[in-house]
Formats: sequence, structure tokens, C-alpha cells
Amino acid sequence: MLKVAVCTLLVLSITAIDIQASVWTSHDQKMFAQIKQSGWGNFILNFGELHLSTGGILSELNTEIAKLIDELDEELAEVHHQYARRTDVHNREVGRLEQEIQDKEREVFNAHDFYDNVLIPQRDRFAAQLEQLQENISQNRRTLNEATVQRANDHADFEAKVSEHNEAISAIDESLGLLSQLSAPSLVQIQKVQKNLSKIQQTLKRHSTFQTFIKTLIEIAVEANFADQGALKDILVAFNNLRVQLVDSLNTITADEAEAQKDFEARVIQLNQEHAEFQRAVVVKTAEIEANATKIEQTLDLIDELHADLDTLNGQLQAEKDDFAFATDVYNATVAEYNKELNAAHQALDLLNQPRFTDYVKSQLKGAF
Repeated sequence: MLKVAVCTLLVLSITAIDIQASVWTSHDQKMFAQIKQSGWGNFILNFGELHLSTGGILSELNTEIAKLIDELDEELAEVHHQYARRTDVHNREVGRLEQEIQDKEREVFNAHDFYDNVLIPQRDRFAAQLEQLQENISQNRRTLNEATVQRANDHADFEAKVSEHNEAISAIDESLGLLSQLSAPSLVQIQKVQKNLSKIQQTLKRHSTFQTFIKTLIEIAVEANFADQGALKDILVAFNNLRVQLVDSLNTITADEAEAQKDFEARVIQLNQEHAEFQRAVVVKTAEIEANATKIEQTLDLIDELHADLDTLNGQLQAEKDDFAFATDVYNATVAEYNKELNAAHQALDLLNQPRFTDYVKSQLKGAF
């Protein structure tokens, strides 16, 4: 019955109801016009007129129209349901994205903090430590070179002293040999002894320790009467005493040289060991610097990746918000349209059940005949 009526209505709906009929009040005409602006309201009025004009029963009309209104209510309820589901999905998605963004921001912060407060200070510290190690190596080599030069100089000085001592001892030995042969020394022999004394004095002039003995010998040699055996004995004793002093001095500087050489060799070993330790430390520190540089590069790549992920998540969140805002606009517009149509449908149904509408339809039928 409803399908037949709807089909027939499609043909008759092109003929508008004359709202100027005498059975309508001005208020009814205004309400009628408002209802006609609604698609469903216009449909229900036309459908009601068709139904009543073809002999339909008002109760059946109410039933059919109530079904149409129920269908609209169901459709509106489905709109609400779908929007509620979309809202739940939106809230879950926003919550998920905001949590992921918060987590990602924490990762970004931690990465930046690790870069700024760990890696960079570590890089600077390693660089300073390597620079110090290189300075230690340079200082170590300078110290070794200085010690080597000093040892060479000290050894050369030692050899010069040994040579001087040996020359002096040789001159003393020669003088002793001459003096031991003197019984009635000739002028030539005396001059020879004096010449040797002069040579000894020249050789040992840098050794203040022996200057007193040399001076004494010179005075004795100048003033002595070599023919006097007592004087000759005094000279021999003085020469022997000086020889003993020279030998003791030679033994002392020889022992000192051996000790200095021993100390030097120990110092060389120590410096070379320190140098080896510094070199090993440089290798370790260089490896640490390379590892630090690799970690810095990896961290910077991670920071770029995290920022890209964060941009993606923010983009997804904004897209979800924009999409939900659009869905909300569509929902509000749809609900408003449904409410408008439902209000018009209810008003049309109320109008159909008023006696004035039935009188209007009857007047239309009488006018047609």
C-alpha cells in the first residue's frame, strides 16, 4: 500500500497544495508553508492528501507515516552510533599518538642530553688528554736528549781530567826518577826537575786542591840545595805526597764517572719505559677518540631520525584531528538536517490528524467534480 502510494505521489507531487483555501487560517498557512520547505514534510503532506483523497483510512495513514518517522529516527540513531564509534576511534588514536609523541620527545631529549652532556665533553676531554700525552712524549724525548748530551759532555770532561791526571802523574814519576838519581845534581838536571814542576803546575792549574802542593814544590825546587840530601828527601816526600793525592783523585773521578754512567743508563731505561707507556696510552686514547667520534655520528643520525619520527607522528595527529573535525562537521550538519526533517515530519503528522486537513482534502475533491 505504501509503495503504491509513494509511486503515485511522485506523479502528483508536481501539483502544489493550494494553501490559500478558505479552510486554513493564516497561522495554518504559515506552518503549512514551513513544512513544505522540508523534503520529508512536503512528502508526508502530499502523501497524506493522496491517501485520503483515494479513500484511505486516517489510522492507516498514521501507521505508515509513523513507520517513516521511525525509519528516520533509526537512521539518526545510526548516525549517532557511527559518530560515537568514530569518536571512540578518534580518542584512542589521539591518545595513542600523543603517548607516542610524548615517548618520542623523551627519546629526543635523552639523545640531545647524551650528545650535549656526555659525548661532547668526552670528546673535548679525550682531545685534551691526547694533547697532554703528545706533550709528555715530546718532553720525554727532550729530557732524554738533554740527558744524553749532558752525559757526553760529562764523559768528555772526565776523559780530560783523566788525561790531565795521567800527565801530572807521569811528570811526577819522571821527576821522582830524576831526583832518585841525584847525588851531585848538575844544573841541567835541576832545570829538568824545575821544568817538570812547571809542567805539573800547568796541567793541574784547574785543580785548586793540588795548588798548595804545587806551590810548595816550586818554592822547594827554587830554593833547595839538591846536593843537600835532607832537602832532596823533603822534595821526594812532597812529590810522593802529590802523587798519592793525584792517584786518589783519579780513582775518585773514575768511580764517580762509573756511577754517573750507571745512573745515566738507568735514567735512559726509565725514560724509554715512560715513552713506551705514553705511546701505548696514545694508541688507547686514539681508539677512544675514534669510538667517541663514531658514537657522535650515530647519535646525530639518531637525533635526525627521532625528529623525523616526531614530525611524522605530529603530522598523523594533526591529520587525525583534521579528519575528525571534518567528520564532526558532517555529523553536526547531518544531525541538524535529520532533526529538521524529523521536526517537519512530526509537524506534518500532527497537521494530517487535524480535522482542518481532512476538510481541506474533501473541499479539494468537491472542487474537482
